[in-house]
Amino acid sequence: MPIDGKLLEILCCPVSKTPLAHLESGRLKKLNEAIAAGDVQFVGGEPVEQNLREALITEDSKVIYPVVDGIPVLLEEQGIGTTQFTDF
Repeated sequence: MPIDGKLLEILCCPVSKTPLAHLESGRLKKLNEAIAAGDVQFVGGEPVEQNLREALITEDSKVIYPVVDGIPVLLEEQGIGTTQFTDF
């Protein structure tokens, strides 16, 4: 279930306080391909093992946060830094 637009308006990165937006489908597909290849880690250092059905990204495109069962996981250590990707 996608996140409600009203809720998205008030959500922000817990670290930088940067606004969040939906991660568009093309970038989500690239992210899931990298996850499947075992090339993605959370900011906390743990590998990302499950593909994401939905995610949020900071307005500056530096951090991705998973959305699990319609609930954004806005924990600092569960963020996915985009610097680990090329052409993202």
